[in-house]
Amino acid sequence: MLKTSRFFLSAVAAGAALAAAASAQAQDAQVVRIAHVGPTSGGIAHIGKDTENGVRMAIDELNGQGITIGGKKIKFELVAEDDAGDPKQATTVAQKLCDQKVAGIIGHLQSGTTIPASSIYNKCGIPHITTAATNPDLTKPGYNTTYRLIANDNALGAAVAIYAASALKLKTVAVIDDRTAYGQGLAEVFKDEAKKRGMNVVSSEFTTDKATDFMAILTNIKAKKPDAIFFGGLDAQAGPMLRQMEQLGMGQMKYFGGDALCTPKLSELASKAAVVGNVTCATGGISVEKMAGGPDWKKRYDTKFPNQFQIYSPYAYDATMVLADAMKRANSTDPKVYLPQLAKTNYKGLTAQVQFTPKGELTQPAVTLNGYKNQQRTPLN
Repeated sequence: MLKTSRFFLSAVAAGAALAAAASAQAQDAQVVRIAHVGPTSGGIAHIGKDTENGVRMAIDELNGQGITIGGKKIKFELVAEDDAGDPKQATTVAQKLCDQKVAGIIGHLQSGTTIPASSIYNKCGIPHITTAATNPDLTKPGYNTTYRLIANDNALGAAVAIYAASALKLKTVAVIDDRTAYGQGLAEVFKDEAKKRGMNVVSSEFTTDKATDFMAILTNIKAKKPDAIFFGGLDAQAGPMLRQMEQLGMGQMKYFGGDALCTPKLSELASKAAVVGNVTCATGGISVEKMAGGPDWKKRYDTKFPNQFQIYSPYAYDATMVLADAMKRANSTDPKVYLPQLAKTNYKGLTAQVQFTPKGELTQPAVTLNGYKNQQRTPLN
């Protein structure tokens, strides 16, 4: 009995020592905070949550790698912020993250929130990578802290216009935008390219990114009998608009848009109206099904976040990995030190071989056209 008791006490002591050592080792790890900012409340919260999930996934995997930077074990932590898709809230959050001295930022989602936030990040010297904001104006100031991991509106709007004019041989189109930096910018690019391709823009209308009733706009467009409608806006408005098109007998009309309406949730938002089958929309990059390792990555995502995948999470995942890669190459998590390495990125990611132009754009942005077959988003190319 005495020997057994001594053995038990020795085992307990050894276990306590190991636990203490592990605790001390964990305390020795340097915590590096990476922020995600996007609309995780409101009408497009499903899209914002998807990008946040992508960052979470990357951070979990990075922490599993036992990374050492600057001679210290690194533990990455996510700082999750909600900008509600509101430019004022976005700038408030941006300043908060500057004050907290986070190491890097993934976000924001929309151009209208990303553009004003980008100047704040530039002033405090913290790099940010957007995986969704597509207005070309974002990178025009040339901030060395601003990067985009997706094709911009010049590529997206043009791709849809070329498809409408060249592949579908359409002659007339009506254009609607939601007056946001994203929607209005995308619509202008589409209109310019459509006109170059010989299409006639018979009507230009606008709404807001909070609207739900489009009957008056659609009735006016219906009278002009266009072959198609292009909408520069979000799925939260595109869904009800499609539903109302069907109610007005416009179910045969083609419908075009950009990446923000091109989500798996569009069909649900449109109450699975048959006109969803007439939608063609452009997304930056290639579909997850065609990414090298994409199907396996999607399985891991679905296991962690069932039924939450939308569109941008693979890009948010890659953006997080790109930040970590720059830190490793600089051997520092200090933004001032690793920022020059971020500009020199040549990273083989899930979504692409990531390299940036001096303005922070991808050197080789890809575009995917999508349709909706049997109410499911389906790549066309």
